[in-house]
Amino acid sequence: MNLPPRPEPPSGYRGRFAPTPSGPLHLGSLLTALASWLDARAAQGRWLLRIDDLDRARCPPGASDLILRQLEAHGLYWDESPRWQSEHVEEYQQAFAELERRGHTYACYCTRALLAVESRAGPDGPVYSGRCRLIGARPEAVAASSRLRLEPEALELVDPIQGTLRRHSTRDIGDFVLRRADGVIGYQLACVLDEAAQGITEVLRGADLIGSSFRQRLLQRELGLRSPGYAHLPVLTGADGRKLSKQNGAAALDPDQPASNLRHCLQLLGQAEPEPGLPVEQLLLGASQRWLRSSVPPRVALQAAS
Repeated sequence: MNLPPRPEPPSGYRGRFAPTPSGPLHLGSLLTALASWLDARAAQGRWLLRIDDLDRARCPPGASDLILRQLEAHGLYWDESPRWQSEHVEEYQQAFAELERRGHTYACYCTRALLAVESRAGPDGPVYSGRCRLIGARPEAVAASSRLRLEPEALELVDPIQGTLRRHSTRDIGDFVLRRADGVIGYQLACVLDEAAQGITEVLRGADLIGSSFRQRLLQRELGLRSPGYAHLPVLTGADGRKLSKQNGAAALDPDQPASNLRHCLQLLGQAEPEPGLPVEQLLLGASQRWLRSSVPPRVALQAAS
């Protein structure tokens, strides 16, 4: 069971963990959850939970409940009721309609095959070519996604773990999807509205989402929303060098070894080694008291094997 609500933190710090319930949590998920939980506890703040279940086709029945049980088994209790994206579709659609009304969006008819051929390689993944910016709406009924129209500008994000990050909006990021061709609101737009609704002040997540942080800051500015602070953790990889993920077949967390799992993550995060034999609650209490964000290694990738 979840713990009772904690009093409002004197620091005003509000962090969060936002898993997609496409399967059980793995060690990489735990690394992110633990780091964000410790950062919030060390700041005497609140740690919130969001379930990114907007894309229902990717979320098998029971996956959300399993994730909640995994977090509880590892002593990572959240402080307020979780926010389920699937319950806030109307809010996302209204925000999209406002951006569309202000002329900040355009229809994109590019297929995945065309995107694979024409997109440029950027520091955070493929960058859209801009092919559809000047096409306008097609009279025939063709399914189209909708993209945010960006203007060229230099961007900077000060990350306490990775250092100062710089991108150019059109060269490194490119116009990105706000609503998919099937009508589902894109991750970037839903996420900025969720952060605002939950009052999130600090976001700790993997370095593979640095590009998302730049995109979301651009959206926050367009919507008049305050940007939280962003810090990006090293990405955990397997022996094959690929990121640990559900898509790559990462093993689910062993619920019978929570202390061992937490110790492994603390080691990967560069934190002080806990005393041997501590139960989960005491292990986490000591880790939160000794938590140093500055000790987290800035490398983009860490291997999961100890």
